[in-house]
Amino acid sequence: MTKDYSKFFSRPSLKEAAKRSQEIIPIIREELESDPEIKEYAQGKKYLIQTFGCQANERDGEFLAGILEMIGYVPASNREEADIIILNTCAIREGAEDRVFGEIGHIKALKRQNPNLLFAICGCMPQQEEVVNNLLKKHDTIDIIFGTHNLHHLPSLIKEALYSKAQIVEVYSKEGEVYENLPSHRASNIKAWVNIMYGCDKFCTYCIVPYTRGKERSRLLEDVVAEVKDLKEHGYKEITLLGQNVNAYGNDLKLGYNFETLLIEVAKTGIERIRFMTSHPWNFTRGMIEAIRDYPNIMPFIHLPLQSGDDEVLRKMGRRYTSEEYFELYQTIRKEIKDVAITTDIIVGFPNETDEQFNHTLELMEKCRFDSAFTFIFSPRPGTPAAKMEDKISMEEKHARFKKLTKVVAESAIENNQKYLNRTLKVLVEGTSKRNKNILSGYSENNKLVNFKGSPDLVGKIVNVKITKAKSWTLEGEACDE
Repeated sequence: MTKDYSKFFSRPSLKEAAKRSQEIIPIIREELESDPEIKEYAQGKKYLIQTFGCQANERDGEFLAGILEMIGYVPASNREEADIIILNTCAIREGAEDRVFGEIGHIKALKRQNPNLLFAICGCMPQQEEVVNNLLKKHDTIDIIFGTHNLHHLPSLIKEALYSKAQIVEVYSKEGEVYENLPSHRASNIKAWVNIMYGCDKFCTYCIVPYTRGKERSRLLEDVVAEVKDLKEHGYKEITLLGQNVNAYGNDLKLGYNFETLLIEVAKTGIERIRFMTSHPWNFTRGMIEAIRDYPNIMPFIHLPLQSGDDEVLRKMGRRYTSEEYFELYQTIRKEIKDVAITTDIIVGFPNETDEQFNHTLELMEKCRFDSAFTFIFSPRPGTPAAKMEDKISMEEKHARFKKLTKVVAESAIENNQKYLNRTLKVLVEGTSKRNKNILSGYSENNKLVNFKGSPDLVGKIVNVKITKAKSWTLEGEACDE
């Protein structure tokens, strides 16, 4: 039987998603209300949310969990016992989308066993026209499809799916709003994500995020600070300030403050550890560097995406800086901030990247000696300018370059980690090993993953650990009193 797709229908449009106005984005503070009817239905039913992608998606997953629990759902321990499954998706690369389509096949089998199972897909993937068309055409086991701008509509979407027995699609392509006071179920009671802004206006030619996440829109400084204070009062040790480009924080508000201001005000709350993700090199200011340098609770770790070490490729990417400007910023950060760790992103095989251009990237990587790097082979995103560029580079060549790049990354990673041998680091303990409950894991101030022997009662505490062994991606050590 063919489903009626006309119910509650709103399709995405990349053309509409690309529009930007000068209007101030509305801040919506109304608390989410529970529909008594859907609340009665949901009581005691179980949910499972599977999140793909970045930290912003993870924070969205916490909001989705909070909304579901508000109307009566409780967490499921596995898929088989779930009454609703939500795939919270990422669209940044084709590989992330392929994983989601693989999961759809697994859940299709579950729906055959349990026809009453509700299955929803949300997040960045549905913000793309081609993806929604594919889902509607080939995957009628999906009950609800919604995007990044309407998480708060989940209760009404569930109700509509139950009553109409139709495939429900609600995806808005717009600049977006700022929603305060949404219910949230934090994934951790030690570390917390804190959104400071949403969206992106950079429009790098390879990136789908400005279309899937909307316009750059900042939360008010007082709202962010109040959230951090509340987290501190509830015992959280560490927060990470989140934005697609945190350096642009405050620009849209025109209230006279920026990310440097926010960093300082958050540091003054006294919360023990502050991190942030992610910074665009184009508007990384001297004031930001000084704030990180001067406030000991702002951690000495910066993720600073380079993407390419060649100026012509950077221009075609729309990155707005040169390799020389990036390297000058990199050197300043290393000089000013003690023990800072710097990681980056690199794209291999951007359309028609020559051997010489790729070698420029290798040369800059050798000069910077990053602590780590996320390396990717170029993945064309439909609707972006780079996806329309002619590309004569073979996948064989791209994979060969990728192998060369990862070798340089691994070498610089182990080189940086060896600097910590016989030093004592302060480690925020996050948990125990699944294989050995006596092995604890946590992160140092400069975001190094450290494993050491210790009692589970140390979880959630900051512990001194003397480093005894350095690997490429982790450190090992012994708890000490220093």
